[in-house]
Amino acid sequence: MYLNKLFAITADMGGWELFVNSLWPMIQGGIKYTIPLTLIAFTFGISLALITAIMRLSKYKFLSIPARIYVSAVRGTPMLVQLFIVFYGLGQIGFTIDPFPSAIIAFSLNVGAYASEVIRASILSIPKGQWEAAQTIGMGYSQALRRIILPQATRVSIPPLSNTFISLVKDTSLASLILVTELFRKAQEIAARTYDFMLLYVEAAFLYWIICFLLSLVQDRIENRLDRYVSK
Repeated sequence: MYLNKLFAITADMGGWELFVNSLWPMIQGGIKYTIPLTLIAFTFGISLALITAIMRLSKYKFLSIPARIYVSAVRGTPMLVQLFIVFYGLGQIGFTIDPFPSAIIAFSLNVGAYASEVIRASILSIPKGQWEAAQTIGMGYSQALRRIILPQATRVSIPPLSNTFISLVKDTSLASLILVTELFRKAQEIAARTYDFMLLYVEAAFLYWIICFLLSLVQDRIENRLDRYVSK
């Protein structure tokens, strides 16, 4: 395997050689696990967030109360604890889940809770006149929400949701603690063999920074395009 060759070669290497040779295994971990984990968890999380936000805005308590409890429970506990509950806790009571799906579940639930508050606030930011205008042309609640309110709320929610996505990229490093071999886990594996922890952890931080920087550029571009449709 490439890693075994790397560990043998880097035993007597200087810092620069170790940096260069460890770069590709970390990038592989990012491509194979970090990025897919982020995309899948964010997709599920946003879907859950939309449902939760609508439930919280409902006038029916049997919908709004469970949504409130879910959001409060997730926001009031550390993500690491949630990850351990899904992977280790559920396994102890007979629901054994592999590391990668466990990470998807935990991160999706976390994103769903935080993003639901963003979406809820975005919906509430739309003037009530928009609802009234929709009603005057014969639209019901769900139709007005789908055709009038949510498109406007989407534009408002893009910046905070983009920040949530970027934060999720960094938070995926926690998956290394349940043996998902993502970017940071690769850094840990190499550091455990070479004992050059400082260099390898700084290298991992550098790669995370590059990913987040590129995503920030995409976020700025999306926001600039959306601003074209806003009256000044």
